[in-house]
Amino acid sequence: MFRSLRSPGYRRWAFGALLSNVGTWMQRTAQDWIVLAQLTDRSAAAVGMVMALQYAPHVLLLPLTGPAADRLDRRRLLLATQLAMGVLALALGLLTVSHRVRLWHVDVFAFLLGCVSAFDAPARHAFVGDLVGEVDLPNAVALNSTSFNAARMIGPAVAGVLIARIGTGWVFLANAASYVPVIVALAFIVPVQRPARRSSGGLAEGFRYVRDRRDLRTVLVMMFLVGTFGINFPIFLSTMSVTVFRKGASELGFLASCMAVGSVAGALLAARRQSPGIGVLAASGALFGTGLALAALAPTYALFAVALVVVGVAAQTFTTTANSTIQLASDPSMRGRAVSIFLAIALGATPIGAPVVGHVADALGPRWGVAVGAASGLAAALIGLRYLASRKEL
Repeated sequence: MFRSLRSPGYRRWAFGALLSNVGTWMQRTAQDWIVLAQLTDRSAAAVGMVMALQYAPHVLLLPLTGPAADRLDRRRLLLATQLAMGVLALALGLLTVSHRVRLWHVDVFAFLLGCVSAFDAPARHAFVGDLVGEVDLPNAVALNSTSFNAARMIGPAVAGVLIARIGTGWVFLANAASYVPVIVALAFIVPVQRPARRSSGGLAEGFRYVRDRRDLRTVLVMMFLVGTFGINFPIFLSTMSVTVFRKGASELGFLASCMAVGSVAGALLAARRQSPGIGVLAASGALFGTGLALAALAPTYALFAVALVVVGVAAQTFTTTANSTIQLASDPSMRGRAVSIFLAIALGATPIGAPVVGHVADALGPRWGVAVGAASGLAAALIGLRYLASRKEL
């Protein structure tokens, strides 16, 4: 399960990334809270707009981000992006602790963070292969997800306590400090392999490559459905916690941690799996839809929290399997562009889905917003089953 940790470079990267991820989840919780409870009157649409601004650059900058991950030195690119994200967190924190922050400030910083993250994400995902090689790539991808979701257990809970005791701004400042370990780790990492760089073709070649691969197209369509309407957890958790169950910041952080428990379990299960594929995607999509349906119907806060554990297992299994499948099925020289297209769909679909889900939650109630996410998981499962049936692999 932990075989990738035999690589010294990956061990350094994993340790630094874990601390940085804790800070990232602290900031995400604080950002949702300050928009929903402090800068607006519990507006789910405002939370959805912040999410849209943060994830839109993954689509807008797609012609640049994928080729950059394939052509530039990934380690140096990651050093630059991690430093930039730390500076943005520091600036937003200073605005907040000085009581000068406004909703438009959060919107602007969310968009700037999205621009930097659009370059960071494909390079970071492809960089894992540089650290461990092809054989251990699925395991390293799954362990990355484990780290990310272990941080999801810790970060929101810590953020909830800090928000209640010392204020939201200090959470942003803590996130800024959390980038220091990963920057130090990157400074001392030496990749074990460097994929061939392409001197021509750009993003258009990446699209043609994906277009000619039915397996990759199927994974991307499934990811589009779940990423657009299903993975809107800040809206689901904040609106259900604040509006339906009438809870505070600490309880909101606890819900995020509950879902992270399931996410860690899903990521560890993925780490043991040798051959990810569309069959696993279809099964996890069905479980994701079922879990969100149960969450939408949950009559109490406690049962909602239990349903989130199931959602966490399914969501992490789905996204980790999709990521691993895309990377393993792609030629190494095309991996950066294939991953950038995957991330543009996985994250860039949020600007489409988050405002829609937010408006549904405002107009019909938070439970209906969660129900939209449940439908997306079931639809993705049907697409995966159709592909398997056509290949006689059902």
